[in-house]
Amino acid sequence: MALAEAENGCSGDGGGEPDVIAKCGVLGGFSESAETRALIASLPEVQGNIVTRESATQRFVVIMDRYQEQPHLLDPHLEWMLNMLLDLVRSEKSPPLLVHLGFKFLYIISKVRGYKVFMQLFPHEVADVQPVLDLLSRQDPKDTEIWETRYMLLLWLSMTCLIPFDLSRLDGYLESDGGQARESTMDRILAIAKSYIIVSDKSRDAASVLVSKFMTRPDVKQKRLGDFLDWSLTTISQTNEQSMGDIVALDGALQSLAQLFKHGKRDDFLQYAPTVLQCLEQKRLSESSQATLRKLGVKLIQRLGLTFLKPRLAKWRYQRGSRSLAANLSLAQSTTSAEAVTPDMETRDQEEDYDIPEEVENVIEQLLVGLKDKETIVRWSAAKGIGRVTGRLPKELADEVVGSVLDCFSFQETDNAWHGGCLALAELGRRGLLLPSRLSDVVPLVLKALTYDEKRGACSVGSNVRDAACYVCWAFARAYEPAELKPFVTDIASALLITAVFDRNINCRRAASAAFQENVGRQGTFPRGIDILTAADYYAVGNISNCYLTISVYIASFPEYTKSMIDHLVAMKINHWDGAIRELATKALHNLTPQAPDYMATTVLPQLLPVATAIDLHSRHGAILACAEITHALYKLGTQTNRSVVDLISPECVDGLMNIHQTLGDRKQYRGFGGELMRPAVCTLIEKMSLSKMPFKHDPVITGWQWLIDDTLRSLHLMSGDARDGIKDAVVSALAALCEEYYQTQPGQADSKIQETLVSQYIGGLKSTEVLTRCGSALALGCLPRFMIQSKLQQILEGLQTCIANQKEVNFTEARKDAVRAMAQVCVKAGVAAQGSPDSVLCAENVAEVYGALLGSMTDYTTDSRGDVGAWVREAAMTSLMDVTLLVAGGAPELLSPDLVRRLMCCLAQQAAEKIDRYRAHAGAVFLRLLHGAEPAVPHIPHREELLSIFPAELTAGLNWNAPSQAFPHITQLLRLPQYQYHTLLGLTVSVGGLTESTVRFSSQSLFDYLKGIQQNCAALGQFGDTLLSIFKDNLRNDRVSVPFLKMLDQMLANSCFEIFTTQENHQFCMDLLALCKEEIKKSRDVHKLRSCIAVFCGLIQFQGEVRKKVLLQLLMLLCHPFPVIRKTTAGQMYEMLLTYDDVIDPEVLEDAMTLLSDTNWESDLATVRIHRNQLCDWLGVTRPQVVAKSPVQ
Repeated sequence: MALAEAENGCSGDGGGEPDVIAKCGVLGGFSESAETRALIASLPEVQGNIVTRESATQRFVVIMDRYQEQPHLLDPHLEWMLNMLLDLVRSEKSPPLLVHLGFKFLYIISKVRGYKVFMQLFPHEVADVQPVLDLLSRQDPKDTEIWETRYMLLLWLSMTCLIPFDLSRLDGYLESDGGQARESTMDRILAIAKSYIIVSDKSRDAASVLVSKFMTRPDVKQKRLGDFLDWSLTTISQTNEQSMGDIVALDGALQSLAQLFKHGKRDDFLQYAPTVLQCLEQKRLSESSQATLRKLGVKLIQRLGLTFLKPRLAKWRYQRGSRSLAANLSLAQSTTSAEAVTPDMETRDQEEDYDIPEEVENVIEQLLVGLKDKETIVRWSAAKGIGRVTGRLPKELADEVVGSVLDCFSFQETDNAWHGGCLALAELGRRGLLLPSRLSDVVPLVLKALTYDEKRGACSVGSNVRDAACYVCWAFARAYEPAELKPFVTDIASALLITAVFDRNINCRRAASAAFQENVGRQGTFPRGIDILTAADYYAVGNISNCYLTISVYIASFPEYTKSMIDHLVAMKINHWDGAIRELATKALHNLTPQAPDYMATTVLPQLLPVATAIDLHSRHGAILACAEITHALYKLGTQTNRSVVDLISPECVDGLMNIHQTLGDRKQYRGFGGELMRPAVCTLIEKMSLSKMPFKHDPVITGWQWLIDDTLRSLHLMSGDARDGIKDAVVSALAALCEEYYQTQPGQADSKIQETLVSQYIGGLKSTEVLTRCGSALALGCLPRFMIQSKLQQILEGLQTCIANQKEVNFTEARKDAVRAMAQVCVKAGVAAQGSPDSVLCAENVAEVYGALLGSMTDYTTDSRGDVGAWVREAAMTSLMDVTLLVAGGAPELLSPDLVRRLMCCLAQQAAEKIDRYRAHAGAVFLRLLHGAEPAVPHIPHREELLSIFPAELTAGLNWNAPSQAFPHITQLLRLPQYQYHTLLGLTVSVGGLTESTVRFSSQSLFDYLKGIQQNCAALGQFGDTLLSIFKDNLRNDRVSVPFLKMLDQMLANSCFEIFTTQENHQFCMDLLALCKEEIKKSRDVHKLRSCIAVFCGLIQFQGEVRKKVLLQLLMLLCHPFPVIRKTTAGQMYEMLLTYDDVIDPEVLEDAMTLLSDTNWESDLATVRIHRNQLCDWLGVTRPQVVAKSPVQ
């Protein structure tokens, strides 16, 4: 409610949108009332069938679960649901299964609404006691299937225990017919309660509720309370944690006692409390390994403490007068808000003196120990206990308790103690037990807790402490008058905003945002509260990048928060254990610099420089990045007023920035694990110093920086895999900026000596035996500015071509990918001129070589243990071809010959038809970019008009190439364009014959749709057949294509795609196809390929003439293949073939042949199999194959 009220309070000032988001899930009422009524009414019909029974139960669970967060909406409907279900339960006609189903539905309702509310609706008249008791007596406590029945019956029995008549009146004559005494109702209920207290299912919880209702009855407590407490204490003292049964029994006994001391009258239980406390002390539950037992121990101890103390409300407590948000936010707040009732020590509300039992000190001590427990549930229970017990203590003793809670906030204590302390403070504050005089001690500790973050190994602990500290701030907002919190407002507001924006944990950021919102609404004194809430609401702080880089800038624009935010980043975040947080913090400092440039230049930067060369690795990393970002931000500010960066920062800072690299190098801090952080950090520093135009030209530091860049490129293989990409990016950016600023003798002209050195060095690196050195060298060449490429272009292109050319080097795939990217980058920077010099620009002399290398990369299908790694190269080649083509089309379109453009578009069409979604989508995007590009337009695109009709501009924006269902229906239309047919079909081959179900389904469906359309067109089908044979011929024994090709061919033959050819005997297409299939499997030992080929042979049977006999011969030879699995597969396929094509064999022997194929064990020895095979040869009219004897080795 608090958050909802706060939202309503700020909705008038631009906070409407979050309100809409928050309210969209709010339900207006129980809308499924009619469906639920029908569902319950249908239970007698559905209970007999397990499917309908489970379906009805699941539907009821789904309906009820919708109301988990608004269970009160069920209240008007609970009674009729309960009555309908109890009618089923009480009916004598209901089978046991239906009775249990009724109780199961009752349990589902009670789970959502809560048993405390729901159980009150159970009928609890005298007439209900015996039936419920009898029904419960008939239950089997060990039956795990019907625990819901036992649970609900125990709750129902708990309610019937509330009847205001002595239970002995229900017994009548206790003597049974046999003369033996019958058990009384009281004893029966007690026996049931005791038996269920020690069970392991949820019935134990209901049994403890039963005990609390039953044992507190006047008649029962006189006769049985002492005995039950003895039994409970005996159970507690005799159990141990060695067996699960003992743990369960201990749990039940503790639950029952806690419920008894909660619901029983103090006068009845006070005499037993010391004994129970003594038993608990001897049991030492705080040392138990079971969190649930420790929690129940704390719960029981606090109830004992409340029993020792008189039930009074402390008169000294602080009471806030008005809680109206409207009053707090109104302009007349000071006059309308009621004054707080503050205790006067001297004269007002004098408390009567009364003795506090000695045991209370013991209780408080154990609760304080519970605050430091390692489990949250125990700490939370202890915190509530502290709050409850303190509320009954005199002021002086209560203050001592507060002091003990504050002792939890010591840096010698663990994060558990800090968390428990925060929970306790929030409870004390909510109950008015933390007097305003204590706020000066409490607030500084809460502010420390808001930034509590303790490093443990590779991570840290403390997010729960920060979250609980936000809860304390939220509680204080509701507990105190604005005047009491006014001295602390600035500190609390700053700390909450810092947590809301800069905390690593999303829950803490959201908790801080909610606490800030509550303070804005309740206190009305937080600076710029409403403005900030609109920017930093619950949803906005969900994205951490948005928090650091956007929201923080807006909040820092208010002077009250600027320096505190900067100081927090410098003190707490640039040395954070998480590298991502350090990097975000330095970027945030960059963005915050315009808010306080003088403070950054004169205070923050001098403060960071010593840390940049300090011992701690994380601090050093963050400080170097922060120095770089702040300096660059100051440079940007200086350019607006025509001042250089050295005018804004002191000479000492300039020297400090310049000396960072040298200091790290002298200390050997670029080596090992630390080097993986230092190298990219200093590369970022180099980049930012270069961009900031620091006056270091001709200084020795430039040589040192260049050495670091080169050494890092050479050492990439020594870095861990996770860090490499980040290091490469940082090095490349640093090199580009360094060259741009310090290697020009005059604008546009490179220092020839450095140019020669660097270009030669990186070209040499392209021949390294280390793949990552090749990658680094290629990236370095790609990032060089234009003036560094001038007069060296041909040399660079040749080096890159050499690196790209050899696709057989499997280990150098990444290097080829980077070289392909670099080639396009170099060409784009060099520019294009048709008649230019090949050493300086892309021109007629070198354009063919560039396109040759890039188009060659489109055929890189290298695979290794990681899969199709050649796809990386193909993806890079597609991007590079697009960049180069658009460059040439814009500057010298005459260089693009029709043949070149045709090859380019065909290669893209092939990639757009292949099986990997990501690369198909990339190819499709590039294809459409070149097709639809108007400025510049690519000339000579084959079939441009037809392509534009297939891919109209308005359609392509919504076309999802990643989805096979959308991509393939369009791409298969390219098959009707002669120039694209070969490459499109080649791409489709690996998709149709692939493994991914969705890709295979949609690609084959689109292909067959096309083939269906040309069935009556002999010329088109003939051309398609020729293309198909060309693909097979070109990729013989290339398993990447041939195996999927055979699968695709099998599908085509099965779908009668070549039916028009079956009318002609010995059609050339069939003869060629058979010859290619025989060649493909010749001497092959690939079972996968052989199986696919068998299916194709069986499909080829549909063709008439000599080809059929040749196919049958191949199949019969495969029946005697050396591999048993191939013989068996062939027999199975031939059986299906004879069923499908009835003209293959003489009808008189058809049945015999099929019996032979199905009954023969084709996996037996070859001699036996050959006899049966030869019989088939005779029946099929095929010459028996002869065994060729192997010639002896000479």
